[in-house]
Amino acid sequence: MGKQTIDADLFAGMFLAGAKNLEAKKEWINELNVFPVPDGDTGTNMCMTIQSAAGGISAMDSPSMQDLAKVISSGSLRGARGNSGVILSQLCRGFTNVISNYEELDKLVICEAAQKACETAYKAVMKPKEGTILTVARAAADKALELACEDECPLEDYLAAIIDEAERVLALTPDMLPVLKQAGVVDAGGQGLVEVLKGAQDAFLGKTVDYSAEPSRSGAATSDKAKKIAEASGSETCSSESPGSAGIIKISAETMEEIRFGYCTEFIIVLNQPMTEAEESEYRAYLNSMGDSIVLVADEEIVKTHVHTNDPGLVLQKALTFGSLSRIKIGNMREEHQEKLFKDAARLAKEQAASEAGKSTETQADMDDSINPAKKDIGFIAVSIGEGINEVFRGLGVDCLIEGGQTMNPSTEDILNAIEKLDYKTIFIFPNNKNIILAANQAASMTEDKEVIVIPTSTVPQGITAMINFVPEAGARNNRETMLELISTVKTGQVTYAIRDTSLDGMDIHEGDYMGIGDSSILSAGTDMDTVVREMTAQMVDEESSFICVYYGEDVAAEDAEALGAYLEEAYPECELEIQYGGQPIYYYLISVE
Repeated sequence: MGKQTIDADLFAGMFLAGAKNLEAKKEWINELNVFPVPDGDTGTNMCMTIQSAAGGISAMDSPSMQDLAKVISSGSLRGARGNSGVILSQLCRGFTNVISNYEELDKLVICEAAQKACETAYKAVMKPKEGTILTVARAAADKALELACEDECPLEDYLAAIIDEAERVLALTPDMLPVLKQAGVVDAGGQGLVEVLKGAQDAFLGKTVDYSAEPSRSGAATSDKAKKIAEASGSETCSSESPGSAGIIKISAETMEEIRFGYCTEFIIVLNQPMTEAEESEYRAYLNSMGDSIVLVADEEIVKTHVHTNDPGLVLQKALTFGSLSRIKIGNMREEHQEKLFKDAARLAKEQAASEAGKSTETQADMDDSINPAKKDIGFIAVSIGEGINEVFRGLGVDCLIEGGQTMNPSTEDILNAIEKLDYKTIFIFPNNKNIILAANQAASMTEDKEVIVIPTSTVPQGITAMINFVPEAGARNNRETMLELISTVKTGQVTYAIRDTSLDGMDIHEGDYMGIGDSSILSAGTDMDTVVREMTAQMVDEESSFICVYYGEDVAAEDAEALGAYLEEAYPECELEIQYGGQPIYYYLISVE
């Protein structure tokens, strides 16, 4: 009879083999991305996530199962990149939360861990979508549950059956997501998970596998907005050490009636003992009964809680039943709102008086106060790439830039490092890419001593619009609501090239073709860049559009960008136009329409 349990040494080897197999297949998995664009995506993100944990294991000498669980959970959480990486980190977190309680793993423990992994990953995604890595993970967990108590199924067959089921459901993902069927691919995140499981299986069976990399398969604007962008991009370049500059971290009106719950309550519970699943569910249900805006992050030692409630004392009393409390912060939101109203009224009276006197109230000192980080209560972090775009964000008052974006998603740790660098009580984060939002949210949930507000900007133009409309006197919450409303009005188009043949959104696209990618689909494609850009822009502009901004990349000549600007001015005379050097790689043009 073969092995019926997995000890710590074997589990460490299985995890490392899974990481190595994913590393070998990452380029192939990248090619499974629906949009065939030349960027680091699913395979790269998942690989860097798991390698962050694997590096910790490799540095350990004869670790226990508890040691392994801690390193895997912490390493993958901090190293998580992109949506697929964040979900993988949550799968790891849930799985290790269970196995940390055992010295050896048998079928029942693996079953329990698989259920917890799936549950934890689904909780991390606001609107889970089927046909993704989540679906594949759930299929594996369901099969683990189905066979856990069958005596005639030895551990070797048990693991094989779980992987077979994951592969079977992976093959069905194109039927669950039409966009996958259009592109003729399975879900890339699901494929990555299967490769991790296969590598782990090889190590369990004692196979010596060569995990070498597998080859690939396959004019002047006049609006306030325009002025702000132009002025921002013309600001002086400062080093990250310069006072008042936006440092670059490289990758390694609510009304009183609307405030239903008046006290923003935050604290950490230092647990007397780890919360059970039932206790966590009970605590979460209690918080739901007491208020809203709930954030609950728990591990074996601490529970971070954030809730808006009318009875913070009762919430604290409940929390005390689980352990001692630290870092308690209670803010009266109605009082804060009243103070804002007084300030706004005073400011309005001052402006009216100045207007009647025929002079402006905005002195140079007032202007400096609005952009000098040393005089702000709120700090800003933005993900950016390209020196021109960096300059725009700097000029708008962003304190810290994280180099990344579509070509390289920053990790949760990169974002945490940026948060740590800024000495503000409240920090806004602009991910500026839909594949970075989950990592930003994860970093926010892991921050204990600052209020971190993630504005879910999915494009750079959305981030710029959010910063342009920040009003220092309005306060964090009002600014958040304004930003969320305004970014939804921004349309973004991005022009790049295809790295493989595909058929998508009713278009036949060939390797080397130019593509105009909109917010949710491919808008144009072809062999002539000018035609692609013009067709893409035509689909973005409608009768309500009033402003077009073009950021041209590092591979576009200034005269070509100016020629495009001349065309757009003639084609859309009702729209104000701004042309800016963005300096972004790979994407020839970023075009926003509002």
